[in-house]
Amino acid sequence: MYRSRYIESTIERALASSGAVLVSGPKFCGKTTTCMRFQKSFVRLNNSQVISLARIDPEGILQGEKPRLIDEWQKAPEIWDCIKAQLDEEYRFGQYLLTGSSTPVDKKQIQHSGAGRIVPVTMRTMSLHESGDSTGAVSLGEIAQGAAVPTDLNQDFALEEVAYLVCRGGWPISVLSDRQVALDVTRNYYDGLFVFEDYENEQFRGKSPHLFRAILRSYARNISSEASVKTLMDDVRQSDERAIDRKTMDSYLEALRDIFVIEDMEAWSPNIRSKTSIRSTPTRHFADASLACCALGIEPVDLMGDLNAFGLFFEDMAVRDLRVYSGVTRGELFHYRDNTGLECDAVIRWPNGKWGAVEVKLGGEQAIEAGAASLNRLAEKVSQKSSEGSPAFRMVLTAVGPMYTRKDGVVVVPINQLCA
Repeated sequence: MYRSRYIESTIERALASSGAVLVSGPKFCGKTTTCMRFQKSFVRLNNSQVISLARIDPEGILQGEKPRLIDEWQKAPEIWDCIKAQLDEEYRFGQYLLTGSSTPVDKKQIQHSGAGRIVPVTMRTMSLHESGDSTGAVSLGEIAQGAAVPTDLNQDFALEEVAYLVCRGGWPISVLSDRQVALDVTRNYYDGLFVFEDYENEQFRGKSPHLFRAILRSYARNISSEASVKTLMDDVRQSDERAIDRKTMDSYLEALRDIFVIEDMEAWSPNIRSKTSIRSTPTRHFADASLACCALGIEPVDLMGDLNAFGLFFEDMAVRDLRVYSGVTRGELFHYRDNTGLECDAVIRWPNGKWGAVEVKLGGEQAIEAGAASLNRLAEKVSQKSSEGSPAFRMVLTAVGPMYTRKDGVVVVPINQLCA
């Protein structure tokens, strides 16, 4: 059974306005299945014979009815320059779809950026609305346009269910699996990340699976925080008694980004006319919170037993959903923190300059009050001391609880009611 994905509209627009579209993202997030809906011919670079042929004769691999889908193109980087050359000679929209779950074997083999010819699109794991775990009763895009939030909705959603969804993740194969085995399916995917024997890219074959796991455990312990690279390195040393220098750490982090396992959130830096110093350290996030759970061996019962940790893991899942939903309208996510202690979990900014602010909380009146206070302080500071102006909305995104609009205008929305 295929579940519709928000990225379909993005791919459709990109094919209608560019010669080729590159869809990148984690393995098993559904790239090939979704792109197959747009292709009229395809080739999968899934065995050594096809890969060798593609590297020897990339033009031959590109022959076929258009749009032609090239699955896991990075295994034959020669394809990239060949597509660019073809589009330079005769530019036509919607010629090629490329999918990739890692960067090319050798980035130096790509001679041209592809700018203006090959449009990059990032695909993520399934949001709760895509997986059928959110009713989609309220739209993030409509909230940004000033739509009112409905309040007469059934809010029967238990915290235990949220814990399960965090651990299960948004992997299509897990979502479509029986609930009793879904967590095992996610764990099997995580374990498969560290089997490097078949990787074409030597930077993975030369790396230690044990060190990858140690670094991911550190990342998971610092999830949704602004931990510095030095903090992560110190944590690896202390927890695993393993010496690691900055160069090694950077190379492992780059590899994890290359295979779309981690995806940090950069800091938002509005030009505030004051002595306020804005922190620039990114917050540490995973492509899917389930990976962090697997890294630490966490199950739903563990999250329920430690609500502080649960809040951070829930924030990671919420960031994924916000990225998926805001991406439909080309919004980007940032976080904010300054030297006065003011912070905001997620700032969504759109190309037209519009922005909205989101605080993520498990729920509860006290937590919602604290989140709203932070949002109001940020809105006041930015609107008065920056050219960014006032936010289009202020939202406290919760795990459970009612949906309503506060007297101060802050909307409170449970994650199982949100959609794009």
